[in-house]
Amino acid sequence: MKNSFVKGITDGIPICLGYFSVAFAFGIFALSGGLTSLEAILISMTNVTSAGQLAAVPIMAAGGTLFELAASQLIINLRYSLMSVSLSQKFDKSVTLFDRFIIAFVNTDEVFAVASSKKEVGKAYMYGLILTPYIGWSAGTAVGALAGSILPETVISALGIAIYGMFIAIVVPVAKENRHVLYCVLLAMGLSCMFKFIPLLSKVPSGFVIIICAVTASALAALLFPVKQEKEESL
Repeated sequence: MKNSFVKGITDGIPICLGYFSVAFAFGIFALSGGLTSLEAILISMTNVTSAGQLAAVPIMAAGGTLFELAASQLIINLRYSLMSVSLSQKFDKSVTLFDRFIIAFVNTDEVFAVASSKKEVGKAYMYGLILTPYIGWSAGTAVGALAGSILPETVISALGIAIYGMFIAIVVPVAKENRHVLYCVLLAMGLSCMFKFIPLLSKVPSGFVIIICAVTASALAALLFPVKQEKEESL
């Protein structure tokens, strides 16, 4: 029963509900960035990555190059490849290579966390687990995009702030618990401000700014505040 399709759907419902609200904000954000409702919906149906999609909209709106877009997505979403490798160790023999490609498409942070908590997972369970989050993400974007196309401009502008509130809600609790995370966030913010207000740096395309800030802040944080491995107690 633990690997049944229905069990996967049940475990994915909380993720679905969370994704719907975030995707709704993305739909509004995409329209405010100049995309059409159809374009916003297609992006969410073919990409299930909140941070990647949010970073892509300003690049597309600014007329960035395909290289900027691809490079920013590679850096932002690189963690998914590591999560997929880890999750693959949990699969039983029912999961084929073809299944792995489909599962990897919706292997988000939350899906990974739920699946990793199981001792072993099968194909039926994983398909159920990724189905509801995918529906929630796509449907949320559709509702947000369609609402954005009929709501007044002032309301759309106000709702666009919700996406930034989401990131604040994600970052602040972790930064409060771990000062090293806080330093990394402040470093990224400082670099971003430099690219915004220094005349020479302000000419750098937004796509490259995302790449530079993310890589630089992460690299410096890793060097200055390495994660210490706890020594295993000798038996």
